Amino acid sequence: MKIKTIGKSFFCFSLLWLASETGYAQQDSQFTQYMYNPVNFNPAYAGSREVLSIFGMHRTQWVGLDGAPVTNTVSFHTPIANSDLGIGASFVNDRIGPSDENTISVDVSYTVPTSDYFKLAFGLKATANLLNVDYTKLTQQPGDPELQYNIDNRFSPNIGAGVFWYSDRSYVGLSVPNFLETRHFDGAKNSVAKEKMHYHFIGGYVFDLNPDLKFKPSILIKAVDQAPLQADFSANFLFNEKLTLGVAYRWSAALSAMVGFQITDGLLAGYSYDAETTKLANYNSGSHEIFLRFELFKNYDRIISPRFF
Repeated sequence: MKIKTIGKSFFCFSLLWLASETGYAQQDSQFTQYMYNPVNFNPAYAGSREVLSIFGMHRTQWVGLDGAPVTNTVSFHTPIANSDLGIGASFVNDRIGPSDENTISVDVSYTVPTSDYFKLAFGLKATANLLNVDYTKLTQQPGDPELQYNIDNRFSPNIGAGVFWYSDRSYVGLSVPNFLETRHFDGAKNSVAKEKMHYHFIGGYVFDLNPDLKFKPSILIKAVDQAPLQADFSANFLFNEKLTLGVAYRWSAALSAMVGFQITDGLLAGYSYDAETTKLANYNSGSHEIFLRFELFKNYDRIISPRFF
């Protein structure tokens, strides 16, 4: 969920998000199935699956609420042969109310072994962002001076970094996707969108419950200045290396159900549904998220079951 503070007049449901005109909320894109694509916020993940991994996701949030967020993302990452380096790139489009934002990122990682079972990766992320805000999409008073200046393809660069420590069964990661706190002015008094620095912590583990059933709990914590801490708790069960069923809870926000299926050795599809636990539940019918992950040149000697992150 990418939320901007864009002046005194905003679309109706923004009042449910912001405590005041000067408040800030979570700005980075929000995904329920974050565990399948950590490279979106942690560049150190790039190349860690040791294959070429291509990922696409579509998220429609708060269905039925006019102007609600819609997010599309496509990414790929791969190790570089005969080296300890990984590279990746991603594209994210966020649409919410009058705003349309495109973000292109390039990731580079460097991995070193820390034991016979664990590796530690360091990553850097370079980002280019284009922000558009069309105030004509808002209901407004004619001639309102606050809403006379649209934001058109406002460009802002950024840099980020992360670390990712992992084995075949467990992982933890810490990242800051954007170090620079960018301010976007559109010429109108008190009308500004500001990017804040976000901190992401991710962790998970794979348990063998029996030969045909594996359990993977995971957590994602996001922190940003002047906004409530956001925590996602997820529990996935993998049946016969094919079917994944899971549930998730976003602290003080939503309950989710997830399903995934390994269609072929290289193709995974997944779906999730979020039901709001806040007052927003009275104004929408939930959120939907679908994804596909396609992987090439799979090396079974290097990607070892039961890893599925």
